[in-house]
Amino acid sequence: MTVVSRDIDAPADAVFAVLADGWTYASWVVGASRIRQVEDRFPEPGARIHHSVGTWPMLIDDTTSVLACEPGRRLELLVRAWPAGEGYVGLTLHPHGETTRVEMEERAVSGPAALIPRPVQALTLKARNREALRRLAYLAEGRAS
Repeated sequence: MTVVSRDIDAPADAVFAVLADGWTYASWVVGASRIRQVEDRFPEPGARIHHSVGTWPMLIDDTTSVLACEPGRRLELLVRAWPAGEGYVGLTLHPHGETTRVEMEERAVSGPAALIPRPVQALTLKARNREALRRLAYLAEGRAS
């Protein structure tokens, strides 16, 4: 499992508000290019975001499902990006007054991506997820100000 973290200059409720707004998903998730639909129940377990990955004209329509949610504290997702496969993503918020440390963990769980050796997965996932947390910070800090 690959884990990265970032301190965000916003309270946990502002950070979670971004995570709970499925329409912002393509703004902070690296590789997601557009949102087609967010189910009304999102971020309740079982709810999905219907998104596309890639760039035009090579877009792939897929979904991300909520596995577990503790509002203001944790969000666990099953991310689909076929033909690469599926991945587990966990986001944990650690509030510290007006700032929040966010830990993001990810691993491939099925498909061809799961066959890639873990150290090789870690190289690409760490860089990608650092950028995702940077984008998440911009959105959360903007909401908090």
